[in-house]
Amino acid sequence: MIYAILAWEFFKIGLFAVGGGLVTVPFLFNLIDAYHWFTAQELTDMIAISQSTPGPVGINMATYAGFKAAGWVGGIVATLSEVLPSMIVVYFLARALNKWHENKYVLQVLTAIRPAVLALILAAGWQIARESITDYKTAGFLAFLVAAQHFYRKSAIVYIVFAAIVGVVLKL
Repeated sequence: MIYAILAWEFFKIGLFAVGGGLVTVPFLFNLIDAYHWFTAQELTDMIAISQSTPGPVGINMATYAGFKAAGWVGGIVATLSEVLPSMIVVYFLARALNKWHENKYVLQVLTAIRPAVLALILAAGWQIARESITDYKTAGFLAFLVAAQHFYRKSAIVYIVFAAIVGVVLKL
């Protein structure tokens, strides 16, 4: 039964995760309340791991969440279930866009989706911040990283590695 629930929940997440992997975070927070498969702290760890490993963030998080809920089979079920809606939608969109790519209504719909995607990403960022910023050290480190990234435009990999090292050394 858990595999059916995983499949349904991650199919819904995959269907509505327009805009990238971080858009799935609010949905994953809802899974914490509904099923208790993982904790909020585990979710923030999951986000960090998914950002640090190769591959799409949303799929990495689905794999990790499915594994936490039901072992390796759960990871496979969650991953495939999250990918399936995208495959279906892309198939039909590709066919439709070939026919309607210059239609003003199609272009207006695509433009109208952008603010919703931004709102979902901001909501995810807010939830992650509430779980991750636990004291003045973590708040200060966040401020330092934001400033460093603003003034020294390096690859995100540099900041991820640096943050991992500092997190281990300072036990953040």
